[in-house]
Amino acid sequence: MGTEHIPGCRFICDVVCNRGEKVISRLEKISTHLNRWFLWLGGAALLIMIGIACANMVLRPLGSPLKGAYELAGFFGAMTVAFALGYTQITRAHLAVDILATRYSKKTLKIMNTISSFVGVIFFILVAWQVSVFGTTIRERGETSETLRIIYHPFVYAVAICCLLLAFVLLIDLLKSLAAGKGKDR
Repeated sequence: MGTEHIPGCRFICDVVCNRGEKVISRLEKISTHLNRWFLWLGGAALLIMIGIACANMVLRPLGSPLKGAYELAGFFGAMTVAFALGYTQITRAHLAVDILATRYSKKTLKIMNTISSFVGVIFFILVAWQVSVFGTTIRERGETSETLRIIYHPFVYAVAICCLLLAFVLLIDLLKSLAAGKGKDR
């Protein structure tokens, strides 16, 4: 029984061996478009969070602080960070510690990047799954925020979607590293 009978292997072999560049290019375009859109949403969430914080700072000395400001800042802060995850990975704008990596050979670095992309894909799919399970639990229980009594499971589901988008970006990174490895062998 060859690897072509294992689900997913045919797609990966097709991407890596045959039509890799075209498929990866299409996936990158889709990913970049989606993640830019989410980045804009994250920027809007940041502006809303700043507005809430500023309004609360102005109103507090006047004796009427903004009710639920901490809750709202927390929700919009989570959205700001979550919505930027995928685009941050695409642009490599995250912090990286490469104290040891600078001493590795190029081949070792490619292997390490492939492994870390694979582990990242699996990890963020699991995170998205568990976050969505949590969102479903709080939705079924009818939980609301403490101060404002707003339903907050949509925020939780949004974080799960953002984790899936990050997994998608990491999958593209994985496919690119596998395709680069195959190109050297030919």
